[in-house]
Amino acid sequence: MVNLGLRRVEDSVAAKHPALQQYAACQSHAFMKGIGTFLAGSGAAFALQKLVNKKLRYSLQWSLLLAGAAGSLASYVVTRAETQKCSDFWIYLETGKSPEELAMASRVSQPAENQPSPEDRESTAPLVRRNKYGDIVE
Repeated sequence: MVNLGLRRVEDSVAAKHPALQQYAACQSHAFMKGIGTFLAGSGAAFALQKLVNKKLRYSLQWSLLLAGAAGSLASYVVTRAETQKCSDFWIYLETGKSPEELAMASRVSQPAENQPSPEDRESTAPLVRRNKYGDIVE
């Protein structure tokens, strides 16, 4: 068993994916960055509201609610961007190619007879693939 953060991972899984430690460290950093963004964003929004509060009067509970919502939104945006970078990093470590290179390689490796003609491309909608979580996979 290999320790990966608080979890233990089977040796066979760790051997199969040698970059697992780097990926886990990247994800941990992304989540910590999201928490920092939440705290900084909420604090900045609250301070900004206190400056504006002289012109617009509203209670402390609304200030806290709006500051929390602004911090959550900022945290979501930052965490999502960072975890996407980690996913791309994981793909690179596992395959040696970036996700863009893999997408280009899969398009190039498709035989010419299987590719639709320009007329067919316009008439058919692009296929949307989804993973088991419902996310769109490019």
